[in-house]
Amino acid sequence: MTKTTLKIDGMMCGMCESHINEAVRRACQVKSVKSSHRKGESIIISETPPDQEALANVIKATGYTLVSMHSEPYEKKGLFH
Repeated sequence: MTKTTLKIDGMMCGMCESHINEAVRRACQVKSVKSSHRKGESIIISETPPDQEALANVIKATGYTLVSMHSEPYEKKGLFH
């Protein structure tokens, strides 16, 4: 599993977060995506790192700007872990 952090410019409210989440789900196979307009970021959990160019294009088409992207290994931490 991979955790990818996207820094996104232009999100101002909860509706912006929803637009980004939907765009990311359309562009990539993800387990989960969560966005925060306050932090200006989205966190993606997926099996493999997403394609940066595809994400940048779909985010730009939605009216926002992908500033940076960082992927790292992710291990789900369960209740008994």
